[in-house]
Amino acid sequence: MRRTGIGSKLHGMNDTKPSPPRGRGIYLLPNLFTTGGLFAGFFAIIAASQGRYTAACVAIFVAAILDGIDGRVARLTNTQSEFGVQYDSLADLVSFGMAPALVMYHWSLVSMKLDGPTLGKIGWLGAFLYAACAALRLARFNSQVGTVDKRWFIGLASPAAAGLVVSFVWACHEFGWAGEELRYPALAVTVVAGLLMVSRLRYNSFKGSGTGPRSDRVPFFALLIAVAILIALWIDPPVTLLTAATLYALSGPALWFWRRRDAAKATAE
Repeated sequence: MRRTGIGSKLHGMNDTKPSPPRGRGIYLLPNLFTTGGLFAGFFAIIAASQGRYTAACVAIFVAAILDGIDGRVARLTNTQSEFGVQYDSLADLVSFGMAPALVMYHWSLVSMKLDGPTLGKIGWLGAFLYAACAALRLARFNSQVGTVDKRWFIGLASPAAAGLVVSFVWACHEFGWAGEELRYPALAVTVVAGLLMVSRLRYNSFKGSGTGPRSDRVPFFALLIAVAILIALWIDPPVTLLTAATLYALSGPALWFWRRRDAAKATAE
């Protein structure tokens, strides 16, 4: 006889196991590296306010190294998350936006007030322009991350722009040149670095060909260049970093000019 009624319904309900609640935690390992980069950027701000410019510049380069590690760790351990992406962007804004701007301001741009109140305002506005451009660059990158060719950055990446600014400070400081004496070149470096971040110039990302199963591979000569840079870093870190950052920043305009010249030549032919 067919069994019906409340008992059978309760029996069916007991057989159905409730699904476990979804976890609300975050992945620890990649976010630890991100937190380390954020700490380095914050330390750079404190050190610059105390006049410890070498320590501030080194801290920002440490933040850049940690920024390159956290994403790779997340991919290797399969711990990517939307939380990690947003947290990384906020940390980058501090380490590569606010920190370089304040390091440059405390080292040099604050002395613009010696030329009058108007130029004094231009000094801190130049630092703000850099920080604002870094924020805009990061926002644009996040909104286009799934649509752009990974071989290229559109605009100078914020870690590279920060490297240009702080390597200028570090090298000049090591040579004994006071920021007060170089306030106008410092302002030019700060403004140009900021504008390059929000430009439409393309920069090589060094992430391989972008297509095919071997898209993450880079040419062999890139390894030789990396070894040469490591040797030069051991000999003279600030000058090496300033040279590398300057050449990379100039590679975007140079590539744009080269493409325009080839296009004009093809049109003429």
